[in-house]
Amino acid sequence: MSYTAALESLHARASELHTPPGEPRRKFRLEEMRALAAGLGHPERRFRSVLIAGTNGKGSTASTLAAILTAAGYKAGLYTSPHLTRVNERIRIAGEPLSDDDFARHYFRVDDCAARLAATGALPAHPSFFESLTALAFEAFAEAQVDLAVLEVGMGGRLDATNIVDPLVSVITDISLDHMEWLGDTIPLIAREKAGILRPGGVLVTLPQHPQANQVIGEVASELNVRAVNAADYVPPQTPRSEPAPPLCNQYPLTVLGERIEVDSPLGGVHQQRNLALAIATALELRNHHGYKIMPAQIAVGIRQTRWPGRLERFCTRGKADVLLDVAHNPAGAWALRAAVSALCSEPCTLRPVLIFGCMKDKAFDEMARILFPLFERIFVVPVPSPRSASVDDLLAAAARTGTPATAASDGADALEQAWFPAPADGLVVVAGSVYLVGEVRPLLLSQQNSEPSPAP
Repeated sequence: MSYTAALESLHARASELHTPPGEPRRKFRLEEMRALAAGLGHPERRFRSVLIAGTNGKGSTASTLAAILTAAGYKAGLYTSPHLTRVNERIRIAGEPLSDDDFARHYFRVDDCAARLAATGALPAHPSFFESLTALAFEAFAEAQVDLAVLEVGMGGRLDATNIVDPLVSVITDISLDHMEWLGDTIPLIAREKAGILRPGGVLVTLPQHPQANQVIGEVASELNVRAVNAADYVPPQTPRSEPAPPLCNQYPLTVLGERIEVDSPLGGVHQQRNLALAIATALELRNHHGYKIMPAQIAVGIRQTRWPGRLERFCTRGKADVLLDVAHNPAGAWALRAAVSALCSEPCTLRPVLIFGCMKDKAFDEMARILFPLFERIFVVPVPSPRSASVDDLLAAAARTGTPATAASDGADALEQAWFPAPADGLVVVAGSVYLVGEVRPLLLSQQNSEPSPAP
């Protein structure tokens, strides 16, 4: 069966987060995922793994850790979500996305198994989009005999499809309010869901964060006799510099295993320093307790070679304003983007930047508008390519409540052309609000002649 047929079949599967009108909301359970894995011969038991949960930063942490493992000579699997442009991006082996042929082959093995299980009653229904992809990733990693798979939790943790593995290390990144319809409307409730990736007698790598999240994670870790590893030693001290650092640049010295290394990450923004610290601490945990031979120099190389596009990614196009892409899709992400844009606009600039914004209807877009919109001279609001998209009318109303003028555009391409027309060549256009919007605009920028991505100005 072809790759195109695999994609058509996959996209016909139920989405976890979109409930069509008149249909009951999906209930999350791990029993179905375990039944599917059993039908496939338990591929998740044929490789070792690290499981990473959190609200923001888990993808950055996962991609950095996988790059460190690759630099150390290991065959690393990486499973992330969602994707920017092609679904294959979610499943990487040794830094490369799964090929179309391998994707199709693994998909139909999973799909055929699921159909048999559903026909016999072993599954109550066919697995969802994310369950199918997760099983596909497990199949691919098992067949490739990866040395370790780095798995980003899709949503929550306790009931996420990835949580059927037995991880060597569990990692929890920063927690904030997101997916409240599914996970709860308070930090403690969400933190408890995230802490569902912990195992009795296991290991947790994390950082001090919101006090309520700290308390819940600490309680769960104590109940399970989990050994906690604090990554704070690898967060650089915030000290005054003799010269200002480039606003989107993460370059600083760090001591690892008694050796000085130079961190030089393509991931911009001060917030990424916490994600880098988590990746470093996890790599050292794998080295010190699980036999992985990872040296400080290899950590530095892995950080430098990390590729995680769409995160404060700046495109420079000759004769047009630069474009900054960021997948900020919740209030915490909006604050991080605000800090980065504020730093950039402290440089000589002809006018305040222009924002292209679109997001999902289940996101806190009113709060995101309050955080971001006042920074910008003009706002273009667009629908994103998803059935969960917030309407243009709702986004215009959110802009009006901030007192910021906004214009509706038909899609990301239309908004980009309109934003470029009045913006001077030394101006800045920011595209944010949804991974799907960034994924729509990024290929347009890559196709522009003389357009090059650059994470730092």
